[in-house]
Amino acid sequence: MFIQIIQGRCTRQPELRTVLDRWPQELGPTAEGWLGGTYGFTDDDMFVAVVRFTDRELAMRNSERPEQSRWAEEMMALFDGPVEFHDCDDVSLLLDGGSDDAGFVQVIRGKVDDPERLRAMMTSDPTELKRMRPEILGATLAIEPDGTFTETVAFTDEASAREGESVEPPPDVRTELEYAMHGATFYDLHHPWFSSH
Repeated sequence: MFIQIIQGRCTRQPELRTVLDRWPQELGPTAEGWLGGTYGFTDDDMFVAVVRFTDRELAMRNSERPEQSRWAEEMMALFDGPVEFHDCDDVSLLLDGGSDDAGFVQVIRGKVDDPERLRAMMTSDPTELKRMRPEILGATLAIEPDGTFTETVAFTDEASAREGESVEPPPDVRTELEYAMHGATFYDLHHPWFSSH
């Protein structure tokens, strides 16, 4: 799987949402390899999108389409300033990778010096996690070559997620979480929306 993260500040939220909602109908059906996307705004107007393709080649081919370029120009014009793009070939899934039924999504961006350690934590046996945190529907982990990562966690709802945060994890899990989340930034998407092929 290939993931592209798009983030930037936008105070014209209804307009951006309208443009984004057109994409699955107008361009999605002819975008080879497109799997879906998770979108939302934080309370301080940061827009975050996590878009999934089967592989980098098809994602790049989509970007080169003239109709995609026209749509992207329209989208970019609605942001308040610069927009960041992060392309990731290194993708791991937790549980089913997420769910379009999620009522709350948390996007976590950070950087580690040992991506393999982070990947191992993400892909270990989820049995204990499912028992302790049943509100987690799934997650994706996208790692860039320099160790920068974007984890997208789908929850049933925010109240359950906050309650789950108060559960003390086992010592070994806590150590790994502290390693991964040190200095990370959390983007809370209270009203996420989704598209899928």
